Amino acid sequence: MSTHYESLQQAEPYRDVFHVEPPEALGLRDLWPRKPGYFIRALPVSAPAPEAVPVVEVQDEAAAAAETGAAVAPVPPAPVARELVAAQWGLMPHWVKSASDGKLRAPKLVNARSETVSSSHAFRDAWLQGQRCIVPMAAFFEDDWRNGKALPTRISRIDGQPMGAAGLWAQWTGPDGEVVLSYTLLTVNANNHALLRRYQPAGSEKRMPVVLGEGAFDAWLSVRIEKAREFMRQYPANWLAANPVETKADKVPQR
Repeated sequence: MSTHYESLQQAEPYRDVFHVEPPEALGLRDLWPRKPGYFIRALPVSAPAPEAVPVVEVQDEAAAAAETGAAVAPVPPAPVARELVAAQWGLMPHWVKSASDGKLRAPKLVNARSETVSSSHAFRDAWLQGQRCIVPMAAFFEDDWRNGKALPTRISRIDGQPMGAAGLWAQWTGPDGEVVLSYTLLTVNANNHALLRRYQPAGSEKRMPVVLGEGAFDAWLSVRIEKAREFMRQYPANWLAANPVETKADKVPQR
């Protein structure tokens, strides 16, 4: 279970990697449950989408081009317009009765199990309504218990690039009109993951966030619900680096 991650502390990755405008304030470096962070979602479409060209027409155009010798340029899929949203980490379901109730629940709702997300009372509505998002981060943290004591370890991409984790978002509206946006990280089993199986308490199920490749961002935000589970997979261990976190105690000379 991931309850701590490192946010992006530079503006450029928001533009270059995630194709959104960076926030005016980059916010907290270390994100913990109930702290304010950012997620990226598909921008609501206000204009009607253009009508799709029937496949038979595309085939006819290709045949005509073949007869005349003209080249047919492939039509790339339209990119998904995205927006960056400030929100609380730890999902606050729309059905909670009060903001205080939602905040009490939030620490237990920072992660959503991909295996049960469609049936879980807390996450089902967000999943079925396609409220998927991408959570930009520099790294996430897990405890290494192999020596019998928790050693915080920073997990990042080996190439130093930011990660986009798959998530869900929700909006809670109170009776007085108060609005709270929140999000959760989707996780998968990591018992057989070459790297993540080393972390978290002995005997417990190992879990890891669903880390998306850059080429999958648009598809994750726009794919049909029945296809969304195809993204629920482990990120390759050889693309990740694990570094123990140095603490002030580590710097004290041993006598």
